[in-house]
Amino acid sequence: MEALLALADGKIFRGEGFGAEGVVEGEIIFNTSMTGYQEVLTDPSYCGQIVVMTYPLIGNYGVNPEDFESDRPYLRGFVIKELSSIVSNWRSRESLDAFLKRTGVVGIQGVDTRALTRHIREQGAQQAVISNVNPNPEQLVKRAKASPGMAGQDLVKEVTCEKPYEWTEGDWDIQKGYAQHDAENMKGDYFVVAYDLGIKRNILRKLVHAGCRVQVVPAFTPAEDVLQMKPDGVFLSNGPGDPAAVPYVVEHVRKIVGKVPIFGICLGHQILNLALGGKTYKLRFGHHGGNQPVMDLRSRKVEITSQNHGFAVDENSPGPDVEVTAINLNDQTIEGYRHKTFPILSVQYHPEAAPGPEDASYLFKDFVEMMKENKWSATN
Repeated sequence: MEALLALADGKIFRGEGFGAEGVVEGEIIFNTSMTGYQEVLTDPSYCGQIVVMTYPLIGNYGVNPEDFESDRPYLRGFVIKELSSIVSNWRSRESLDAFLKRTGVVGIQGVDTRALTRHIREQGAQQAVISNVNPNPEQLVKRAKASPGMAGQDLVKEVTCEKPYEWTEGDWDIQKGYAQHDAENMKGDYFVVAYDLGIKRNILRKLVHAGCRVQVVPAFTPAEDVLQMKPDGVFLSNGPGDPAAVPYVVEHVRKIVGKVPIFGICLGHQILNLALGGKTYKLRFGHHGGNQPVMDLRSRKVEITSQNHGFAVDENSPGPDVEVTAINLNDQTIEGYRHKTFPILSVQYHPEAAPGPEDASYLFKDFVEMMKENKWSATN
């Protein structure tokens, strides 16, 4: 069936519909990962967005629930060059087309994704509409123009969990599946409370594997309730949208700063910066993919990182008590910082990958070491 992708600036891309039928709108962005489309589809950070995959063939290894990053897709639409007609993977349970139909995600294939990506890079991320139901170009462009942008939207409330829960799943073992935290290398010596702002499952797995007992709490959980749990550390997760649109989370974090060690990733990194008195701003087209070069300013080592964010920490906003520890080599944006007084570790990129390289997975051990040092200091 014919489908159209209409951008708010009037640009039209034609293709063929797949997945669910319907009309969807959202901010259009592109992801440069060569693999990992099912992790992208189920990453809550894409809530409110239409995702374009730059790799030309998608769907070739099907879909399996073990690699999901949440319980369902949260993105608004999916744009690809070509849907693979063959699914080949011993772990696959269904085709990508069947999965999108079952979960209600509207897709369009046959789009010149190279031209589309170039257009987004030149014009910036913007609102767009996909329709595979009697598409009318003029009406779709009008709808895209009227669609609200990401700035100012609280999307965290759409993805956070409804009630607290314990997470016990560790790293993947090809013979046993996902290991549990009571295995020999997962003692759970440190108790971590994780704020769910749209948290990815692989973050939780990495925390467990690093030796943490993890309690996940909703984004609206008061700081007082978290501190009453007496955690060894607090984790601030990734998530969708504008960090400035969730002042209630910023206030929770502000009350926790200086009380226990804190580790922030992506949206958590930005919210922590706001809690410390900093500022954030929207990037032109964001960083989405598994090939972003980041330099550690202390060691001068370069890591290739997985990233997914449309906002960033203002380079002039970190105060004198904050040390910038990493920058993006593509555009010099801030990728990491530590506090000079409090036990705070924060990065913009995704050390848990899924998908992407695991160059920075050591940061979960760094968080454990930070909790260990803080625990030792508190008893001496």
